This record gives sequence, C-alpha cells and structure tokens, in this order.
Amino acid sequence: MAFFLIEWINFIVMISSSFLLTIFYIKSVRPALLEKKIGEVAFKKCYYYRIMASSFMGIILITQIIYFYYPLPIDFPLFFPWDYWISFLIVFLIAVPSLLIIFKGIRDAGEETIRPSRANSLYGGIYKKIRHPQAIGELGTWWIVPFLFNSPFLGVFSLIWIPIFYLFCVYEEKDLELRYHEAYIEYKKKTGMFFPKLKSFKKN
Repeated sequence: MAFFLIEWINFIVMISSSFLLTIFYIKSVRPALLEKKIGEVAFKKCYYYRIMASSFMGIILITQIIYFYYPLPIDFPLFFPWDYWISFLIVFLIAVPSLLIIFKGIRDAGEETIRPSRANSLYGGIYKKIRHPQAIGELGTWWIVPFLFNSPFLGVFSLIWIPIFYLFCVYEEKDLELRYHEAYIEYKKKTGMFFPKLKSFKKN
C-alpha cells in the first residue's frame, strides 16, 4: 500500500510541478508587460519567477528518476522494446547537439538568460540566425532521462513540452516587441524562430 502511494504521489508531483514550471516561466518572460503595472521592479520580479521555474524543472527531473523505481501500476510498457544500447545511443545523439546549442545560446545571450533587464540589447552570435536557440536545446534535453532510463512512459509524457515550449516562445516574443518595438519586429523578419531561414544560409 505504501509503495502504491509513492507511485501516485510522485506522479502528482510531476504533473503539478510541470504546471507550475509553465506558469512561472511564462510570467518570467513578460517583464515589459509587468513593467506597465508595477514599474522597473518588474524585471527583478521576473528574475525570481525564472528561478522558481528552474526549481520546478529540477523537481520534475527528480520525479522522473523516482518513476523509474516506482512506475505507475498501469498497463504501459516499462521499457522500450529494443536493447538498452540503442536507448543509450539515442541519449548521446540528443544530448550532444542539445547541450551545445544551449551553451552557445547562454554565451550569446549573457545575463538575459536568467536575469531580464531593460538595459540589455538584442543578442548577437547564434541569435543572428535563430531567435530561440536555448528553447530548442532545452526541449531536446527532456528526452535524455526517458531514454537513459529506457522508459516509454516518460518519453511519451515528455511530449507535453513541445506545445508548452512553443507557448513560452510566443509569450516571450510578444514581450520583446514591447521592449524593443520596431527593432524586434525587423529582427523577426530576418531570423527563424527555431531554425535559420534559407536567406541566412544564402548570405553565408
């Protein structure tokens, strides 16, 4: 009975943390909108929202690990139907490009990665090609743990992050238009949301 409770409690924490991560992250990418209501302190408040969102991301990671030991008592395969080395290879193929894109995005975005500020300008580097490199990189990392633990359930559950991350980017872009006005609108015309536009390749 105790194990049964652990399984469901862990799943409830996973679901609720995913919901709270979504709420706090969306709030964190809207400093310009919040500034209209509470003034410049909005940017500091959004920094704390981003910290909260990151904390819930960590909690979700922990619940995924716990799920491996305490899966839900439902009619769902515990493991992928192939040999484990295939899952490990998939982890490698996902992790390497995802982490490289994340690190490149963090380096080029600088402080704005975690602490939004009105003083920050539009970024250079990889951001000259795509507007949300960190989002596309982070999205890929959600499948590292599922394949590392060979768990079909966690792999399917992670699909929820595809529409959620798209939503993150939509809200962020609306706020960036409030911050940078016409400059950001022109920037959007020249860059792809997640992948470079063909014109970017032709110029190079």
